[in-house]
Amino acid sequence: MTLPRLAPAQEVAARLGRRPWWRRLGQEALVLGALWLAYTLGRALAGRHVAGARGHASDVWRLERELRLPDEAGWQHWALGHPALVSAANVYYKYEHWVALGAVALWLLLCRVGRYPWFRRVLVLTTGLALVGHVAYPLTPPRMRPDLGFVDTGVVLGQSVYGPDPRNHGLVNQYAAMPSMHVAWAVLFAVTVILATRTAWRWLAVGYPAVTTSVVVITGNHYWLDGIVGVLLLCLAVAAVRLATRPATEPGPAAAVATGAGPGPGRGLAGPGAAGGS
Repeated sequence: MTLPRLAPAQEVAARLGRRPWWRRLGQEALVLGALWLAYTLGRALAGRHVAGARGHASDVWRLERELRLPDEAGWQHWALGHPALVSAANVYYKYEHWVALGAVALWLLLCRVGRYPWFRRVLVLTTGLALVGHVAYPLTPPRMRPDLGFVDTGVVLGQSVYGPDPRNHGLVNQYAAMPSMHVAWAVLFAVTVILATRTAWRWLAVGYPAVTTSVVVITGNHYWLDGIVGVLLLCLAVAAVRLATRPATEPGPAAAVATGAGPGPGRGLAGPGAAGGS
C-alpha cells in the first residue's frame, strides 16, 4: 500500500506566507472549523452504537491492573479532598483543548508559519484516527462506573459538561472515551511549541500534557490507557505525515543503468576517471 504524496511543507508554508495575515487566519479558521464539525458529527454517529461500552470499560480496567498502572480512583479520591482543585479541573477539562488549539494555531500562522502545515496535517490525521477508535471501541468513562469507585466530579460540583443523564443526546457522545483527544492534542501542542522555538523556556511545555492527563483522570473522564492510545495514534500520524512528505528516492544503480542515467559498461560507480587519475 502506497501512501498518497503530500506537497512539501515548505511549499505549503510559502503559499500561506504570501497571503495577507487576515486572509490566512480566515481560511485556516474555516479549515479547522470544518475539522471540528466533521469530528463532532462522526462522534455523534458513533454514539448511536455503544453496545459493549461497559464491558470494554471492565476490560480496560482489568488490563490496567495487570499492567500495574496507578489506580485512577485513588487519584480522584485524593483530589476530592481539595474541592477548589477539582472545580478548576472541571473548568480546564471543558475549555482547555479548544482554547489551546486556537492559541497554538494562531501563534503558528502569525509567527511560525513554516511549522503550520506539519501541525495541521498531524492534527487532522490524529483526529481522524481517533474517530475510528470511537466507532470501533465505545467505552464507558470512569465517571459512569461508581462500582469501580469513581464519581462524576462535574455532577457533584454542578459543573458537568454532559449532565447527569448517561444517555447520549444531540451531538453528544459520552462513550467516545477511547482514545483521549485531550491527551493526544496536548502532546501535539507541546511538541509543536518545542519544535518551533529555540528558547530554553520551551521545555516548560512538557508540563502541559502532564497537567492535562492528570485532569482527565481526576475528573473521571478517561482511563490511563485512553491517553496512552491517544499518544500512540499521534505517533502513527507523525510517521504517516513524514512518509507522505519525504522526497522521492533516487533510482537505484540497476534502474539508473536501465534508463541510461547511471554508470554503464566501462564506467566505475564513481563516474569517469574513478580508476585512474584525471
